[in-house]
Amino acid sequence: MVGSVAGNMLLRAAWRRASLAATSLALGRSSVPTRGLRLRVVDHGPHSPVHSEAEAVLRPLYMDVQATTPLDPRVLDAMLPYLVNYYGNPHSRTHAYGWESEAAMERARQQVASLIGADPREIIFTSGATESNNIAIKGVARFYRSRKKHLVTTQTEHKCVLDSCRSLEAEGFRVTYLPVQKSGIIDLKELEAAIQPDTSLVSVMTVNNEIGVKQPIAEIGQICSSRKVYFHTDAAQAVGKIPLDVNDMKIDLMSISGHKLYGPKGVGAIYIRRRPRVRVEALQSGGGQERGMRSGTVPTPLVVGLGAACELAQQEMEYDHKRISKLAERLVQNIMKNLPDVVMNGDPKQHYPGCINLSFAYVEGESLLMALKDVALSSGSACTSASLEPSYVLRAIGTDEDLAHSSIRFGIGRFTTEEEVDYTAEKCIHHVKRLREMSPLWEMVQDGIDLKSIKWTQH
Repeated sequence: MVGSVAGNMLLRAAWRRASLAATSLALGRSSVPTRGLRLRVVDHGPHSPVHSEAEAVLRPLYMDVQATTPLDPRVLDAMLPYLVNYYGNPHSRTHAYGWESEAAMERARQQVASLIGADPREIIFTSGATESNNIAIKGVARFYRSRKKHLVTTQTEHKCVLDSCRSLEAEGFRVTYLPVQKSGIIDLKELEAAIQPDTSLVSVMTVNNEIGVKQPIAEIGQICSSRKVYFHTDAAQAVGKIPLDVNDMKIDLMSISGHKLYGPKGVGAIYIRRRPRVRVEALQSGGGQERGMRSGTVPTPLVVGLGAACELAQQEMEYDHKRISKLAERLVQNIMKNLPDVVMNGDPKQHYPGCINLSFAYVEGESLLMALKDVALSSGSACTSASLEPSYVLRAIGTDEDLAHSSIRFGIGRFTTEEEVDYTAEKCIHHVKRLREMSPLWEMVQDGIDLKSIKWTQH
């Protein structure tokens, strides 16, 4: 059995190499411009539609790691045995198939806990950060509802935190949405003033998914601890990228996502403190798995992938951070040096370098994205990108509506190369200049007209 599997894998690897060689020869003859487009051989299975040669092989550069990260090949290696051979239900207690899956699940729990300085018993596996945020906010609020009916959050939280708070308001809870300063960081004095005797929870995200701003988590934790209020942080964009310790930072609940740290999609975790114990009301009923807080069979291959991703992140965090910082600096300096009227959104110091949000004045962000079709970028959160409204995060930091409409988010990750950064900057500069030349507003500004002084009339 094992021999035939290995044989198949060797055959497939040989096929891929042959296919890649054939493709590169074909591309050498074709007139398709390949610069900036990532070469990728697509393995067409028997049921997948075969597109044209160029469509099958050429793909844009990927610069949108805040939306999702590519799966690290080492994570896939860790997952494969649990997708093929070790397929037991980790909750089956009567045979070896269940025991080996359970052992893998517990090892993954240990790997996640180790990354954030927690006890493995404090890690509950979920389907992702959205579910973790829902469990934290609704679970704590509902459990303590008889004595405490107030929560505090910020205006720049992820949609799932804001929507969880809105649904609690419909249940009769009161929620304070703290404004942020121009830098994107909350005012700690305002936070202290917002905490009331019946406040059960404060929820503030660690790193913002749109502008990359880092909140002062340790200071917020200290304030919450001294006021006997639970502190939850959505750390989906921070776990595995910056050092976090739940005890040093006095964090009571933390949301984690697998696909934001080079792990698989569809899996995440929530850290829930045991001492002093935080109680949550479970959102879904079932077999009582995960200490009764999240019923449902734990997907062993996915949690193994999450665990492997956390272990790799712990080992490579320092190296990744230095490399990403250097690439980010290179991108920003290249763009700023060659283009006037470019604004970096969010605090430049308290900031995760892999998330760069730039506004290009007098250019419509959507048209710039369409022009940059050979680079995968976004104008903000993937969760709200279907809307043409300017980003609520940029509105909250006081960005003018026209500048908010001209913003682009650049994501730099573990697998981003120097060549990709240079190519993106070069393309970006070229298209911004081209689009500005087409803009009557840019022409007026060049002629010294103050656009704010103009009274526009409707026809």
